[in-house]
Amino acid sequence: MKKVDLRQKVLSENEKIAIANRERFAEAGTFVLNLVSSPGSGKTRLIEETVKALKDDYRIFVVTGDLMTENDAERIGRHGVEAVQISTGEACHLDARMVDEKLLKRKASAYDLIVIENVGNLVCPASFDLGEDLKVLLVAVGEGDDKPVKYPPMVRASEVLVITKTDLMPYTDSDPDVIEENALRIKPDMTVFKTSSKTGEGLEQWIDWLRSQLTAKKPKPHKP
Repeated sequence: MKKVDLRQKVLSENEKIAIANRERFAEAGTFVLNLVSSPGSGKTRLIEETVKALKDDYRIFVVTGDLMTENDAERIGRHGVEAVQISTGEACHLDARMVDEKLLKRKASAYDLIVIENVGNLVCPASFDLGEDLKVLLVAVGEGDDKPVKYPPMVRASEVLVITKTDLMPYTDSDPDVIEENALRIKPDMTVFKTSSKTGEGLEQWIDWLRSQLTAKKPKPHKP
């Protein structure tokens, strides 16, 4: 009897769709981010701040993933950008097919920036490429300085680390510098930002970096 590795088959099918997604985004000059984190690390709030800063210069589309509800898409949509929700039911991650289906009736060239907010989970999303340009890992102050050490596959899968909620430092034993050090031991070439969506700390650097990435992918930003 031939033994079939179902996980490998699922990952293989996902990879094929992810490659097609990436090719479509590259042809359109659309920059795509995949935000990953534990639940409650501040992904939605960071996206809101990002949208507010960039929406006048760039066409933005946001895909949010959660087990249930459309709360995040509604929150982001209030800022005047197109946002859609993927409700995964019991699935602990988004996959390339889900993203493809949400974009099926949309032209990637209609957007300069697509932000994907993955399901709050630091295990499954590490294995599933969505076709994004970069995976952005968020770790909030208060989650524990050793969070990167506990989830090394996610650190290795991510190109960017955003340490969030630095305004909580006076109330916890967490040190953003230690979080950064632990992550860089695993992946030394990560780009790191330390931010607070509440106080605005570090957001200017994050937005400036995003603008540089957008310019590199599509030299002339769209201005409505």
